[in-house]
Amino acid sequence: MQMTEVETRTRLPRPSGKFTHIVVILSPERLGMAASTEAPILGTLPCWALRSISARRVLQRSVSASTVCRQCSVQAAPRVEARTHLQLGSVLYRHTKNSELAQSHLEKAWFISQQISQFEDVKFEAASILSEFYCQQNLVDSAKPVLRKAIQISQQTPYWHCRLLFQLAQLHALEKDLVSACDLLGVGAEYARVMGSEYTRALFLLSKGMLLLMERKLSEVHPLLTLCGTIVENWQGNPIQKESLRVFFLVLQVTHYLDAGQVKSVKPCLKQLQQCIQTISTLHDDEILPTNPAALFHWLPKEHMCVLVYLVTVMHSMQAGYLEKAQKYTDKALMQLEKLKMLDSSPILSTFQVILLEHIIMCRLVTGHKATALQEISQVCQLCQQSPRLFTNHAAQLHTLLGLYCISVNCMDNAEAQFTAALQMTTHQELWTFIVTNLASVYIREGNRHQELYSLLERINPDHNFPVSSHCLRAAAFYIRGLLSFFQGRYNEAKRFLRETLKMSNAEDLNRLTACSLVLLGHIFFVLGNHRESNNMVVPAMQLASKIPDMSVQLWSSALLKDLNKACGNTMDAHEATQMHQNFSQQLLQDHIAACSLPEHNLISWTDGLPPVQFQPQNGPTTSLGSLL
Repeated sequence: MQMTEVETRTRLPRPSGKFTHIVVILSPERLGMAASTEAPILGTLPCWALRSISARRVLQRSVSASTVCRQCSVQAAPRVEARTHLQLGSVLYRHTKNSELAQSHLEKAWFISQQISQFEDVKFEAASILSEFYCQQNLVDSAKPVLRKAIQISQQTPYWHCRLLFQLAQLHALEKDLVSACDLLGVGAEYARVMGSEYTRALFLLSKGMLLLMERKLSEVHPLLTLCGTIVENWQGNPIQKESLRVFFLVLQVTHYLDAGQVKSVKPCLKQLQQCIQTISTLHDDEILPTNPAALFHWLPKEHMCVLVYLVTVMHSMQAGYLEKAQKYTDKALMQLEKLKMLDSSPILSTFQVILLEHIIMCRLVTGHKATALQEISQVCQLCQQSPRLFTNHAAQLHTLLGLYCISVNCMDNAEAQFTAALQMTTHQELWTFIVTNLASVYIREGNRHQELYSLLERINPDHNFPVSSHCLRAAAFYIRGLLSFFQGRYNEAKRFLRETLKMSNAEDLNRLTACSLVLLGHIFFVLGNHRESNNMVVPAMQLASKIPDMSVQLWSSALLKDLNKACGNTMDAHEATQMHQNFSQQLLQDHIAACSLPEHNLISWTDGLPPVQFQPQNGPTTSLGSLL
């Protein structure tokens, strides 16, 4: 689940800029936290503005920072001195690598401004930027007391009090201290209510709801989201602000449903979300600012919200098995991201890009485009190399994707190593369950890992104490049990598990699970000699697999149809099925060779540390396609 920006919207002499706010994202992985802050507005007093502007020009001409300090170290009144230190510290922090000097100026600005009454803008901006600087320097323990002190003395300044509460809550969230973050957001919500800003109260509560979802505290989430829904619908104000609140609220709801694997149940909320973003795109952002200083915030920019809605749509399409739709919206989102990244360096955009790629990679593996998937995995590696925080937040997902790729090219030892590495890197229950389910499928296919397999199956028993509430993952666990029973020749037991999978997948339109269950049931009936019932399973499995499209299920179904029609004496149908099977086999073979020949194929051996920057070229495929055909 992953945060976004809440931009402050003020006029002079108020400070302006962006600061981070806690925002929703999606499962199984949460987005990393993004921070982006603009340089503060200089204000209007000539005596200090000229000095600050001069400092900027000196810096831009590459004169050393020490020269600037000597030029600006003249004796000055405390207000001028504090403001000058703030401006110099801010410029040094944002536009140079002289962190020691930046820290000195920012600390002086914060210290001096605390001694001056009625100097709130400089005082609290100094606290905010100094804390941000400390966090960037990995001095989080130094940032916390600064923010706590600023929050304590800012209660008579609603704008800054709310902003600083958001900032400290985000800091705790970055440290995975979600309890402290939720407590601060609760304090902010109550403060906003007292200050008469239902809009900002909703922002605090929605942010808290996102964190509660991350903590899986569903008993607290439901009443809070109900309250948020009431506040959002009743609040009358700026149309864009109102619609942005609705987007935030609906994204939380959609995410909650998708986390639970309820692909069908989420459709009404997702439709509302898509309609809402269309409404926002038609609205013009006027410059009429709220009169209440506690309400001088807004959520994501419209362009970012559009990408976010594309993202949750891709997630839904992938889970539901509408892979062509997922591809369509991924292309739109990535195109929009490329345009935004040319003008906006916000880290949240790279996070959106990584999550989109993670989902489309899974789609590619299903549709039989392994070479493209591998190149996109390499692209995710490159993005993560540029951001340590991004890598920390997505390392487990990267190894999981490589494990899925290894299964698709029949490299089972590498798949096991990748999944094992991923398990060591995640504490997220849904992702952990997803990995364990796929690792169990590896052990089943290897056929000689009984002890490890049964140990895993005990931990994902769909009939007893299943570790997560996800409808989709529980249905998948039933399928894995059915697959194991099939390989062990316990066909009646296999049918029971697979029928449970079908029941659950049909209830929530989980098309891929439905197709997999149907074809496996068809295979069981064929082995048992019940050709009519086998045909009744395999034909709809092929139809559904073609609609998804799922290349492996199509290959499997065509092989069964070929044998079924031969057994029943349907020569023409058997010939047609044989031709289909040959076509699918040839496509898979060509893609298999292309993927294994790529330099990026060497990623399957990476299980520790940062991903390799360069790859040795491959001489050709190093794995067998036999088990796939």
